[in-house]
Amino acid sequence: MIKIIVVGNGMVGYKFCEKFISKSGQEKYQITVFGEEPRRAYDRVHLSEYFAGKTADDLSMSTSNWYEQNNILLNTSELITDIHKENKTITTHLEKTHSYDYLVLATGSAAFVPPIEGVEKEGVFVYRTIEDLDAIMAYAKKIKINGATEAAVLGGGLLGLEAAKAVRDLGLNPHVVEFAPRLMPRQLDKGASDMLQSKIEALNIGIHLNKSTQYIAGDDAITGMMFQEDQLLKVDMLVISAGIKPRDELGRSAGLEVGVRGGIVVDNKMQTSDPSIYAIGEVALYNQMIYGLVAPGYEMADVVAEQILGSEKVMRESIDMSTQLKLIGVEVASFGDPFIENENVTAIIFENKFNGTYKRINVTKDGKTLLGGILVGDSSDYNSLFQIYSNAMKLPENPEDLILGSRGGEASSMGSAMDLPDTAVICSCENVTKGAICCSITDGSCETLGDVIKATKATSGCGGCKPMVVDLVKETQKSLGKEVKDVVCEHFAYSRQELFDIVKINKFTNHNEVLGTVGKGDGCEVCRPLLSSIFSSIYNDTANKHVTSQDTNDRFLANIQRNGTYSVVPRMAGGEVTAEKLIAIGEVAKEYNLYTKITGAQRVDLFGAELNDLPAIWKKLIDSGFESGHAYGKSLRAVKSCVGNAWCRYGMDDSTTFAIELENRYRGIRSPHKLKGGVSACIRECAEARGKDFGVIAVEGGWNLYICGNGGANPKHAVLLAEQIDKETVFKYMDRFLMYYIRTAGPLVRTSTWLEKLEGGLDYLKKVVIDDSLAINETLEAEMQTLVDTFECEWKQAIEDPEMMKRFSHFTNSDDRDDSIEYIALREQKMPKAW
Repeated sequence: MIKIIVVGNGMVGYKFCEKFISKSGQEKYQITVFGEEPRRAYDRVHLSEYFAGKTADDLSMSTSNWYEQNNILLNTSELITDIHKENKTITTHLEKTHSYDYLVLATGSAAFVPPIEGVEKEGVFVYRTIEDLDAIMAYAKKIKINGATEAAVLGGGLLGLEAAKAVRDLGLNPHVVEFAPRLMPRQLDKGASDMLQSKIEALNIGIHLNKSTQYIAGDDAITGMMFQEDQLLKVDMLVISAGIKPRDELGRSAGLEVGVRGGIVVDNKMQTSDPSIYAIGEVALYNQMIYGLVAPGYEMADVVAEQILGSEKVMRESIDMSTQLKLIGVEVASFGDPFIENENVTAIIFENKFNGTYKRINVTKDGKTLLGGILVGDSSDYNSLFQIYSNAMKLPENPEDLILGSRGGEASSMGSAMDLPDTAVICSCENVTKGAICCSITDGSCETLGDVIKATKATSGCGGCKPMVVDLVKETQKSLGKEVKDVVCEHFAYSRQELFDIVKINKFTNHNEVLGTVGKGDGCEVCRPLLSSIFSSIYNDTANKHVTSQDTNDRFLANIQRNGTYSVVPRMAGGEVTAEKLIAIGEVAKEYNLYTKITGAQRVDLFGAELNDLPAIWKKLIDSGFESGHAYGKSLRAVKSCVGNAWCRYGMDDSTTFAIELENRYRGIRSPHKLKGGVSACIRECAEARGKDFGVIAVEGGWNLYICGNGGANPKHAVLLAEQIDKETVFKYMDRFLMYYIRTAGPLVRTSTWLEKLEGGLDYLKKVVIDDSLAINETLEAEMQTLVDTFECEWKQAIEDPEMMKRFSHFTNSDDRDDSIEYIALREQKMPKAW
């Protein structure tokens, strides 16, 4: 056997193994991996999720027996101390010697610690490994007992901001300290940095730019950071995340060529100065650069696998550093050259400080070529912009359309994903091209999206490319004349819309009827809740009627939280609540020791309710005049409103009353996804109505009705359906719009996505809803009125029926409570203890 030794068991080292064993000819090789950490390779990109409850196993990139199954020898907790390139052997700290034919150095990088006086003090950490995180968590727990509250993160780059989130998750007040005059200086310009800073500061995270730390204050333990001009920032803990330095010490001691600032020099084959030794990932200095992103590391791993197996594949001359990620809940992306400025370039900038969005694209003066850009607050255009940039695609007549979004019901500025060349890289993490995705369908090796993902690994990294991969698979299937249907699951050969019609026409009322007549098998966790939702949308069945077929939240009429307890959200239509009702909520929260918080939908959320207590809590709330707020269901959550002309001097109409009427009309109605609404009394838009599935804004001469917006991961501005209409017309159009959406949307598809996929877009929808082009509006209105007339509070149903009450028990056949739930203090309230 030909021996390959891989030094380093991080993400790139693991990826080398994965790629190598997938290639033909690998059977002649024996791979041995050495890692100094005590565990299998894990996902460092999502390291901060460790603080949110994920375990090391959750972050692991393989199963416990993956290495054994693939005949790879894995040695953890074993450090390589020497390379003897003359006789092709390595020595470990256990004084064991191993020979190799090929050596792959994937030692990665270590955290860069600036030479600041006092960095050795207790309470100063780096942010790199799970062991670092364990140490940070232990120290935070220790100092909080003594009342410490403040912690700093040195570094305002990608990792630094991730570390700030981690510190905040630990219950400390984070301060981000950055030497440069802006955040993420390698990715963002000043405008984008300012926008990101404002959004982060709104989360109570302090930002300190242009700060040069002179020394770490304190005797044995840190008590502060002293900046220039004797400015002292008092902190009790410091996490250093100021960059990386390549782990090139093995290469240096072995006499391999290294760069002036570190890193083992490699050519485009990833070969070092010794032809039997390769270097990949953050230890490799390629084209005089260290690439701190995972995608180039994966490409390097593939090049080395191909080289060892005799291929001619080499690294590209230019490596793309485009990035899309979410930092502390804020979407950030940059691509191409985000900063380019000269006489041949025009920068088009859109900034909306109201909703925290900044977009910049750099276009050639002739308006024909996209050179790069930056997105903060809304990166939903990233995929299309990146493809236009990387494939030098033609720009629309008005390049600003690229960042101002679809207007007038037009589709994406890029057009179809099928217009891309076959060489277009769709999945940057796994370097998967459009050609590879489409060919996997056309050559017959793949049938479904799942097959394509399994074969190509596309979408398995950050997942940002998934919408485009889905489109490519569908369009390729269509081009082959295959019927493309979004079937519900393996038990039904129908889409949700077809199942809706089948249930309605055949008057089916339970799962077994539908499965036995038009399905097969016993159903699954996908089709059973979906059928329950359809029964609710047609017959207004509450979640109590199909309990065993509901997901956990609908089964227990509450949202399950990370420690297994539930949240309780009573309805407060339009955000209006009396003092008596507020007192009732307070008494319930006090009696059951619940964490209370005002939600973004203008109501009170009560956290930490144990399953056994839910019925008693809800009885007290219902006795006080509340009803279920359906915060757990795929249904209307709330209709937010401003105070309106009853109090506001700018208000043009009574927005609160209108919001209450809308919420009470559509409450409890099940839909393909959750629904949110808003009503603003003037164009100042205090209710953020245009960020909702439906929004109404008072204007001169009536109300403007907007539809199909949303916040969340991919925010969308709602679009104008009708303007200057009266309330009666708003309700009429709303009935039609909502019922048409409920009938035709796919499962878990929000209104904005539904509209994007609707053939004909907004113009078509206007014809249906306003012009009655399908002659179905009378039916839609009647169906909606039936749902409105038959509303029942499902929590009231539950507490009045002893049989329904039986399911609210933590243990079957026992009233015992879950005594494993633990809490810690949080600002005079409580939060779940991390496990």
